[in-house]
Amino acid sequence: MRSNSEAWLQAVRAAATAALLLTTGVACAQAPAPGKKAPAAAVVTESQAQASAILMRMADFLAGTQRFSVSVNGDYDAVQKSGQKIAFGETRKVILSRPDRLRVEGERSDGAKMLTVFSGKEIVLVDAASNVYATAPQPGGLDDTIVYFVKDLGMRLPLAVLLVSQLPAELKDRVRSVDYVEKTSVQGVPSHHLAARTDTVDFQVWVADGDQPLPQRVVITYKRAKGEPQFRAQFSDWNLAPAIADSTFQANPPDGAQKIAFAAQLPRLSPVARKSITVKGAK
Repeated sequence: MRSNSEAWLQAVRAAATAALLLTTGVACAQAPAPGKKAPAAAVVTESQAQASAILMRMADFLAGTQRFSVSVNGDYDAVQKSGQKIAFGETRKVILSRPDRLRVEGERSDGAKMLTVFSGKEIVLVDAASNVYATAPQPGGLDDTIVYFVKDLGMRLPLAVLLVSQLPAELKDRVRSVDYVEKTSVQGVPSHHLAARTDTVDFQVWVADGDQPLPQRVVITYKRAKGEPQFRAQFSDWNLAPAIADSTFQANPPDGAQKIAFAAQLPRLSPVARKSITVKGAK
């Protein structure tokens, strides 16, 4: 079943990343259509005001944290032609150091490992399973580099919006409503369960109570996508003062790894050139 669903899996991966970034406005902004008035603001209840305050406290805290590390255990739905949803998992270890450095070690449920590093000067992606790596100049700080990595290079970086310093402004602009569900516990951490809606996704987030309002769990539903697939993530081992060595933001490709270009860096052939290659290949 894995091989038969690979194309669908790749599509869901790309769509999920793009939808998350576009929803939060990191990759592009949305504006009301010309001549249309914005809808009147709904009456906000006391519970909704509490939920909004907790969400923004989380956003302000994350955006203002200069360095952190966290482990993320996630899974996502790949919707099959039959309508059945198949869940695939992945684990990631994230180390961030503002203003311009990031390291993400990832491993998919099939054992394939990926490493993404923003060194401050260069972007490096290592695909250990395929024994290849790619590099690109880093265009600036984390916010600009994340947008470039996802939008221009076409690469995955799930939950990238949680890494950018613009998170508070993005949530204020994109979230249409947020409700307080309950006070609960996530892996022993007292947490506030919130349910929010944007134009393109519904999401739930569990935010730790106390003076470190860090996200503990996230569930995103892509309500405009066929089958309404979900992305789910559990956060653990938050560290707001991780030990960072000189090698933390260096990526050393394995011996024998082949350097390749990001697909987006390859020259785009004109229709005439593509036709010429096709004709030559047919001879």
